[in-house]
Amino acid sequence: MNDLVNQIEYNIRSRMLLQRGRPLLVAVSGGVDSMVLLHVLHQLARRNDWRLSVAHLNHLLRGRSSEADERLVCRTAEKLQLPIIIERADVRACARAHKVSVEMAPRKLRHDFLARAAAQRQIPSITLAHHADDQLELFFLRLLRGSGGAGLAGMKWRSPSPSNPKIDLVRPLLDQSKSALHAYASERKIRFREDASNAWLDIKRNRIRHELLPLLRKHYQPALNRTIFRVMEIVGAESECVTEAALSWLEAVAETSEKERPSKIENRAPKRGPFRRVSFQELPVAVQRRCRQLQILRHGVPADFELVEKLRQSRAGVPPALGSTTLLRDSSGILHLQESQHADFNAGSVELHLRDRAGEIIFDGIKAQWRIESKKGLSTPKNAPREEFFDADKVGSPILLRHWQPGDRFQPIGLSQLVKVQDFFTNQKVPRNQRRKLVLAATAQGEIFWVEDLRISERFKLTKSTNRRLQWRWQRL
Repeated sequence: MNDLVNQIEYNIRSRMLLQRGRPLLVAVSGGVDSMVLLHVLHQLARRNDWRLSVAHLNHLLRGRSSEADERLVCRTAEKLQLPIIIERADVRACARAHKVSVEMAPRKLRHDFLARAAAQRQIPSITLAHHADDQLELFFLRLLRGSGGAGLAGMKWRSPSPSNPKIDLVRPLLDQSKSALHAYASERKIRFREDASNAWLDIKRNRIRHELLPLLRKHYQPALNRTIFRVMEIVGAESECVTEAALSWLEAVAETSEKERPSKIENRAPKRGPFRRVSFQELPVAVQRRCRQLQILRHGVPADFELVEKLRQSRAGVPPALGSTTLLRDSSGILHLQESQHADFNAGSVELHLRDRAGEIIFDGIKAQWRIESKKGLSTPKNAPREEFFDADKVGSPILLRHWQPGDRFQPIGLSQLVKVQDFFTNQKVPRNQRRKLVLAATAQGEIFWVEDLRISERFKLTKSTNRRLQWRWQRL
């Protein structure tokens, strides 16, 4: 069984998971996985000059069994002459307080405890005993939940703690099977505790372990582990590529935005990428989704698929309310978290396709009529009240009629740069109680080209090179 010790040491060195001469915090539950990890790291500690500490969280879920787990971990740490940190947590109370399941609550409590214990003792790395079988079960759990590529890629060998990004979580056993760990424990006579809840079939992970995986191995794919791990590797690499592209685009947008800086999006962002100079609508769908996901997560909001899609497809950036806040997209493509005191912004919008030569639409008290004319029939336009002309090819189709939202910018005709719509309203002395009632029009890329009763955009005015013009008339009903 020295092969297992050698393989784990190889993993640590080849993947540079742990540095020599550093203190380590070993998370130990009392189960076979963590007990084997503790003994292997203790065996390797002397030649790597590691200083181990043991951490155990008693979840108080299984009465006497939880107490027995704690006693075993304490005795083992004492036998190995290692310092130990123990904490107790009422998981059921936590689940009720945060409105999560009793299966989900321990994860947050455990991460918070481990990060707190490591930070107090200035320990940079926490070692966890997740193994290959855990990876396989997690893949199917996330697949059934509809997770994306980043989720299906599974756990990483090393990742930042969700409770303290300055502390690393290290998983040296990720390529080891549960059976290999059991065999090592049996040969070395390592004592461990079996968690009876691992057999409860009312827990989805257990049903995957005891029902789904044996069925798949028996009737569909005997080499299930190898096949799924290959899928996870492929999906993970593709997901990282999409993330790099998304970060590159967000960084490029942040360089021209007053409200966003790259450090707020991610600690690190690439300086190059294939999509840095394109609009959001020109990005591949996968990159659009990752951009939205990264921004949503940065605001501390759960990034489920439905929310990502609503924000991705909303050309005006008019998303659903999220409790006391709302996520809004400005014309540059950046999301902003708007507090509830601004909830009186009008979130209505309608998409209009300019496929026909002429047509009309009624939107929120306005009747708008349009006509597209070719260059042959063009004459010098004579603007009537509530009538404007635009370069039809620059405007494109579809367009979006909506109301002003925080962060909106456009370039009024005659100006050389973008201005905030809010500042423009102030300069034009538009009464505050009228601003949210005005209708504006934006292109498919989110560029505002018309604001009701005010100026058109410089970028969409008629020029000598105009081939088709868009006549736009409107009236209040």
